[in-house]
Amino acid sequence: MTKNFFILAFLIFSITGSSQNLKLEEIMKGESYIGNQPTNGRWSLDGKKVYFEWNPKDELGASTYFWQKGMTKPEAAYPKEAAFSHLDFKVKSGSDIAYYLDKGNLYSYSIRSKSIKKLLQQSTPISNLQLGNQAGIIFFEQNNNIFKYNTKEGTVLQITNFSKGNKKEPKPEKDSFLKTQQKELFQFIRDQEAKKEWNLAKSKAVKDDFAKEYYYGKDDFYSLKVNPNGSFATFILVEPLDTKQEKMEVFITADGYNQTQETKEKVSVKNLVKTRFAIYSVVKDSVYFVNFSALSHIQDTPKYYELYDNLKNKAKEDKLIVAQAPVYNENGSFAIVEIRSQDNKDRWLVNLNLEKGGFEEIEHQHDEAWIGGPGIPSYSFSSGTLGFLADNQTIYFQSEATGYSHLYTYNLKSKKKAQLTKGNWEVRDVTLSKDKKVFYLTTNTTHPGNRNFYKLNTADGVLQPILTKDGANEVILSPDEKTLLVRYSYKNIPWDFYIAENKKNTALQQISSSPSESFKKYQWREPQIITFKSQDGTPINARLYTPKTDNKNKAAVIFVHGAGYLQNAHNYWSNYYREYMFHNLLTDLGYTVLDIDYRGSDGYGRDFRTGIYRFMGGKDLSDHIDGKKYLVDNLDIDAKRVGIYGGSYGGFITLMGMLTTPGEFASGAALRSVTDWAHYNHGYTGNILNFPETDPDSYKKSSPIYYADNLKGNLVMLHGMVDDNVEYKDIVRLSQRFIELEKKNWNLASFPVEAHGFKETYSWIDEYSRILNLFNSTLLK
Repeated sequence: MTKNFFILAFLIFSITGSSQNLKLEEIMKGESYIGNQPTNGRWSLDGKKVYFEWNPKDELGASTYFWQKGMTKPEAAYPKEAAFSHLDFKVKSGSDIAYYLDKGNLYSYSIRSKSIKKLLQQSTPISNLQLGNQAGIIFFEQNNNIFKYNTKEGTVLQITNFSKGNKKEPKPEKDSFLKTQQKELFQFIRDQEAKKEWNLAKSKAVKDDFAKEYYYGKDDFYSLKVNPNGSFATFILVEPLDTKQEKMEVFITADGYNQTQETKEKVSVKNLVKTRFAIYSVVKDSVYFVNFSALSHIQDTPKYYELYDNLKNKAKEDKLIVAQAPVYNENGSFAIVEIRSQDNKDRWLVNLNLEKGGFEEIEHQHDEAWIGGPGIPSYSFSSGTLGFLADNQTIYFQSEATGYSHLYTYNLKSKKKAQLTKGNWEVRDVTLSKDKKVFYLTTNTTHPGNRNFYKLNTADGVLQPILTKDGANEVILSPDEKTLLVRYSYKNIPWDFYIAENKKNTALQQISSSPSESFKKYQWREPQIITFKSQDGTPINARLYTPKTDNKNKAAVIFVHGAGYLQNAHNYWSNYYREYMFHNLLTDLGYTVLDIDYRGSDGYGRDFRTGIYRFMGGKDLSDHIDGKKYLVDNLDIDAKRVGIYGGSYGGFITLMGMLTTPGEFASGAALRSVTDWAHYNHGYTGNILNFPETDPDSYKKSSPIYYADNLKGNLVMLHGMVDDNVEYKDIVRLSQRFIELEKKNWNLASFPVEAHGFKETYSWIDEYSRILNLFNSTLLK
């Protein structure tokens, strides 16, 4: 009791004694305290206005604001203008006419006159608007079919005729004694049948030019796309899944009755499905399927199979793959398809022959862990950076062949591949200029924690710096490409919008200001980005918060960011802004705080990204132990007074730290934690640990629930009860293990209305009050 009173008194003295006076109940309000930051920047079609979503008055939600040259500050847009700014416009370079869909109807818009014309309105909505290579030709999708609209002639033609299910064949009439007798006896009956056959033959002589109906059975129908001249359409058929869904109970409901919701499929080989890539030829009026069995390495087996007797001699068979919709050059003479294996260890790019249904392989990428990295999504059903340059015969794409995601080109006629960027840094985002001769690249060239912006001319391959100041730049080019709309932030400066000229080493002009007066009163720290060596010699970056010497208490808290593949030791405003403010509060109290980009984090290349393959809780955890060692060896931290906390993947690492290295951390707070990876989702987990049925050892050594008997320090677990990402069931199962093992030094806080990301301020306050109390009661002498 005396100790707790002393800690409480110390806490009050430390916070009120600080000139800035941070309060937990204030900082846990999040953006309501910081100031709501603007998002989703975009240009008007004429390039005279910029639009973005913003909530500067902290209302119930964000509204659309606009700014144009000459204005001193942004203003709220009228509802009609705001809605118009959100539309997805399709416009050819240099054209005055833009086309768009709104509520399933087709419109045209003149950029010069600002006039709108409704072109097509039907009870059945249309979608998937595509521009043809001829002026005035538009394609759209309706009821899983492609339609061609000629805006000059005003004609609409349906060019495909796909239907789900199977064709119902008419049942042939059965012969009977009476039917045969009637035909034998009466000339009238014989004449009727002869006339019927004559009419049928005559009708068949006149061919109908409408596409014949094609039935695709019970499969799911995806990715319908027409080529630019409308002569071919492609689509993907996916075998429907019949897997069991996880269920979640909702207790706080409007009518007072519990509700049960389905959330997700668990990771399993049962989620691997057969897919077929189909081509429809308009001229031939026929559908044919592409056989991808000739792809290189399509029968290769993963190396981990060699570890299991039941797999190492497994018979060779084609991997299950998924092919994406083609990317076409301007006239449709080339069609490039990205293909991924569903175990996500292989990626192919092929040049598709639409006429013959064949292909030529032009690129194969393999990763024994999993394919991923910037510009190369980690999900096998997604597509990466891919497009054509101005010559209509050179494609560009990204690859981690060098260990970092870089930009490459391949000429389809000369068969020459070229690497455009190189170095121990990553190309984070790629935008091609309208003339398709210049790339605008977002990179982390100057530091892993920066997001720089460069211009790269394909003719000379020289990177021209445009925005290279420390921090992050999210850039949207104006329609004429002369001006940049930039969303910029720094470590202690939240996101805001700026305008800049598109020129070398340009300067930013701020147009929005999001920080609140309350936020600006505190002198927010710029956490130092440090680098320490891990046990295997790998450099590890981290954010370091250090207290003033006269306030230092020799205790430390290590924060573990979530997601795994995410970066937080960077030079810009963190998505973990509540945690950032909490770390400032902890530092005011005398704690040293370390926030580590551990193995598996984003921003450091392929080897770092895949460092957790087949063992989550291995190198990613040892990086935190090495971080603790750095604090003890260099900052005079007491090794017995170090705590650890984090949410989601951070909660998982906290549990692994408390259970697989007992005594290493005095206390831990695990938020919304995965406790058993066999119960998590398919796409994420299957990449890193393969599948429970094929690689059970990886799941067992990576799951905290198997180490529950090792709990030694003080553990607080916190979990939302309507979490549809990491289900509440996860923490319930671990709690049951602790109960059965008679563990006493743990407790669980449940939040009935919270999902994976908490929403309510009172929940945040309760959660972080418990975390703060844990550290104050276990780390302070």
